[in-house]
Amino acid sequence: MRLLAVALAAAALASPAAFLQGRQGADGGFAEPGGTATPGLTAWAAVGLVAAGAATGNAHAFLAAHESQLASATDVELAVVAEAVTGGASPALLARLGGLVQPSGRIGPALNSTIWGILALRQAGRDVPAASIRFLSAHQARSGGFAWVEGGAPDSNTTAAAIEALGPGPVATRALAYLRRLQGRDGGFALSAGRGSDAQSTAWAIQAYLAAGRKAPAGAFAYLARLKRPDGSYRYSSAYATTPVWVTAQVLPALARRPLPLRIG
Repeated sequence: MRLLAVALAAAALASPAAFLQGRQGADGGFAEPGGTATPGLTAWAAVGLVAAGAATGNAHAFLAAHESQLASATDVELAVVAEAVTGGASPALLARLGGLVQPSGRIGPALNSTIWGILALRQAGRDVPAASIRFLSAHQARSGGFAWVEGGAPDSNTTAAAIEALGPGPVATRALAYLRRLQGRDGGFALSAGRGSDAQSTAWAIQAYLAAGRKAPAGAFAYLARLKRPDGSYRYSSAYATTPVWVTAQVLPALARRPLPLRIG
């Protein structure tokens, strides 16, 4: 019985950061259990670990070595964020980011890529075009939310990221009102109306509240606490435990109460 108690106590102390670090390969990349390392997952893991104040190993070297694999605008933008917080974004990657900015203010092909373009520019210490702020703000839906693409249906994750990109203000206030309608009785947030709560949507919502200068709902943290597993990882929801590296990486900034862009130093 004593050995069981010790084992349970050790499991309870397992940290999300330690779980992520355990999923890093010798080359610096991060992979899901049974999977192979990718630049995208490595970027998410690196951002989560930096937010938690934990070491990222040689993740920066892995990202720099795999820049040629970044196919989409958001791939490039996420990699800029991750490289910026782990040692600095490469000139080549910053040039690719700059090439995504259009005269209209749109960055890349969609609203989501514009959001992440703004976040990447801010994280890298670059100026954000005023046209990009105007473009994003002008595409807020009547509900207050933001959609992945122009004319699409808003969702909590995209809306939360938009709040982080824009910061406090009237747009963020309306966007938070949209987010509040997606909080369930369990304290968690759903991706969209009619769906159940999940860890990532809840983490994004927490970060949005903080980025807007508001106090995050206590119920959201309680919801996340119920999803923590003995190994330190987080379930996607009460019903599903999937992609634990990705989920845990996105939960870490919320637990650390550090919205994007991360303040470094």
